Amino acid sequence: MLYREVGQFKTSYAADQAIFPIMQDRIGLIIVLLIAFVAVPLVGNDYWLRTLLTPFLIFALAAIGLNLLTGYAGQVSLGTGGFMGVGAYAAYNIAIWLPWLNIFVVFALAGLVAAGVGILFGLPSLRIKGFYLAVATLAAQFFLGWAFIRVPWVTHYSASGSITLPAIAIFGVAINSSVSRYLFTLCIVSVLALVAKNLVRSNAGRAWMAIRDMDIAAEIIGIRPLRTKLLAFAVSSFYCGIAGALLAFVFLESVEPAAFDLDRSFQILFMIIIGGLGSILGSFLGAAFITLLPIFLNRVPTTLGLPLGTATISHLEFMTFGALIVFFLVVEPHGLARLWQIGKEKLRLWPFPH
Repeated sequence: MLYREVGQFKTSYAADQAIFPIMQDRIGLIIVLLIAFVAVPLVGNDYWLRTLLTPFLIFALAAIGLNLLTGYAGQVSLGTGGFMGVGAYAAYNIAIWLPWLNIFVVFALAGLVAAGVGILFGLPSLRIKGFYLAVATLAAQFFLGWAFIRVPWVTHYSASGSITLPAIAIFGVAINSSVSRYLFTLCIVSVLALVAKNLVRSNAGRAWMAIRDMDIAAEIIGIRPLRTKLLAFAVSSFYCGIAGALLAFVFLESVEPAAFDLDRSFQILFMIIIGGLGSILGSFLGAAFITLLPIFLNRVPTTLGLPLGTATISHLEFMTFGALIVFFLVVEPHGLARLWQIGKEKLRLWPFPH
């Protein structure tokens, strides 16, 4: 009886098409935001804030970017790590050459640079799709990884290729504590998640889904495939670029090519597959699953007192992690977001049978 929309009447089309048309959803979102912005900084320790929650938010933002491209527009990409690296290195160079710029402007410009690179590598999407497009974006990942190492001005002529980033500040206030870094990341991710939620409900989002479902029919009804696909690549790369800049400046405090390799691309791809393709909420659920589960699996043998070596625990972690991924894909191919949706539908009719 707690989750019912009976009696919640809509008097306008805009009210009926709101992001959260049910009052309980709006209340739940407010509670989640209050917990995230108020309760977590008050009770969370440095380990939770810096090691768990901050990278979770950053990867969730990258997963949103990839979900816009793959889940909504239907364009498979294996170059997410490369686009994140473009954002990180672009933010570093902008911060070095223009140190007077506000950090938000630096991140926005880095996202635009990543968007431009995404458009460049999205051009083959007009002629190829599916597995072949995945191979083309994989080539982009390899090319960008090569550029991060071999092009000297990308790393500001650093001999080792690994660079230490300058400290960040907002209007003179240093962002150097675990709480400030967490809140800084949370603010950016919250705003961009809201923008993405509105974007997929706009004309551009509907065009993406039309191209995803049947590109020939979408072209017949007047949707331009090239412009629509390139827009999806641009927006996706913009989100991934900002996520890469956050990962470098807020979490790692350095930039190195190994942080944006192919493994990172697969990690973000697994997030949206497990969380749910075509779902903003699924991006957060998948990021939580991928980020927190390995830490939990690594702590279980120690908690139970099992005499296992570090190498054995690492192998068991990978095996269990892979088995759980297969389990979720078999039980619910549409991801954790679909399980959440089913639970809400059943809750609406409870205690009556479905």
